[in-house]
Amino acid sequence: MFKEMGRTNQAVLVILCMLRTVKAFEMEIIPAERIVAQIGDTLILTCNTTGCASPNFSWRTQMDSPLGGKVSNHRTYSTLTMNPVSIVNSHSYLCTVICDDGEKKEKSVKVELYSFPSDPIIEISPSSVAGEQATVICKIPDVYPSHRLEVFLKKDERAFHEEHFFEDDSINTETKIVTYTFHPMAEDIGKEISCVARLSIADMDFEPKERTSSQKLNANFGPQNTVITASPSNLTMTGGSLNLTCVTQSNPPAQIVWSKYLAEESTQHLIKNNVLSIPHVHFSDSGLYICEVINLVTNKTDKASVDIIIQGAPVITKLSIEPSTTVKEGENVSIQCSAESNPPPDIILRRKSDNANMGPYSSRSILLPSVMFQNGGDYECVAKNKFGSSRREITLNVKSRLEEPVQMIPLIITFSSVAAVVVPAVAILIYVSRQAKINGSYSLVKALRLKV
Repeated sequence: MFKEMGRTNQAVLVILCMLRTVKAFEMEIIPAERIVAQIGDTLILTCNTTGCASPNFSWRTQMDSPLGGKVSNHRTYSTLTMNPVSIVNSHSYLCTVICDDGEKKEKSVKVELYSFPSDPIIEISPSSVAGEQATVICKIPDVYPSHRLEVFLKKDERAFHEEHFFEDDSINTETKIVTYTFHPMAEDIGKEISCVARLSIADMDFEPKERTSSQKLNANFGPQNTVITASPSNLTMTGGSLNLTCVTQSNPPAQIVWSKYLAEESTQHLIKNNVLSIPHVHFSDSGLYICEVINLVTNKTDKASVDIIIQGAPVITKLSIEPSTTVKEGENVSIQCSAESNPPPDIILRRKSDNANMGPYSSRSILLPSVMFQNGGDYECVAKNKFGSSRREITLNVKSRLEEPVQMIPLIITFSSVAAVVVPAVAILIYVSRQAKINGSYSLVKALRLKV
């Protein structure tokens, strides 16, 4: 009996050890409990399990609203992807897992949203002059939630106006505008006016929570210090992209007009933007580019220029034979080759045949006065510079003078055959006619017999 009890105790111990080694069914949701997301970003919620071989996942909002995302189930975890995050995703999301033995677990995470994407836009209008009315306008783009927004207008770091939106119940992102009118004094001229926007959500972890923009009071000037920057460089390879950026100091912002000097010293107007973008440059894009800036308030202008040089391997733009690729012996023939590149290419125009003595020719053209049959053949143009080379060929076909007599042989034979018959007949007719004049009458038969 004691032996049986000992065996039972050993079995119990084995079972307990086995239970200790098997992991219990657990689940977690990542991120846990609460997450702060920027509207427009991508958010992924993950529901993960351990100790369950075949879990069954389901997602829902605690208010049974639409998920506003895509669910993807895997063997031991499930994901809910919201791309992009929008206002409709501001919920608590509940993940429910049922294990294969029927055990059920749930966990939730709260998704909180905000939007504070850019610095305020500050405007001062009209021109601030001592004693005259000036208006400061501050725009805060795409804010959410608006009721947590605070805006401060400062003059040299000292607040002179503030505005809160605590009672704003907007449920979408909105651009909020703060307007303040005052009369600046002479001592205010040149001082910096700042707009400070704060999204005061203390229990939400995001940065930045404060954004600032500044502008000087009565700073209508310019434009001045205008410069052009070329990216990647003012020396650019063909096929690459080129961005020209015109930067100037002006208040209010100046209008910008791009132009390019043409070969005939006239100008070609391009775009009215501070960035001139050429996605695929060619040799023809080389030249002098001018950025002209105009301040309509001060009626002053300024300009800057940059010389753009497009480099690259040669491109043969012309390979021609005049008057035609098929000529007769004795005609004057001109073969021309031209190529486009920077630096300028070395051009060699030659006949491909090595055993023909063609004589000295210029690098870009060949003149063949009174061309001969042996001048025919394939001609090639090769253009080279340090970036590479280009090659093209051109079917000069010279017809020999001997071809014309050969073509006339059948006609000559035909003419000779006809002449051999016609000439004797004409001679006989002439003879008969003369005999008739002598005798007064004639018989063609008798005449022929007499002739014979």
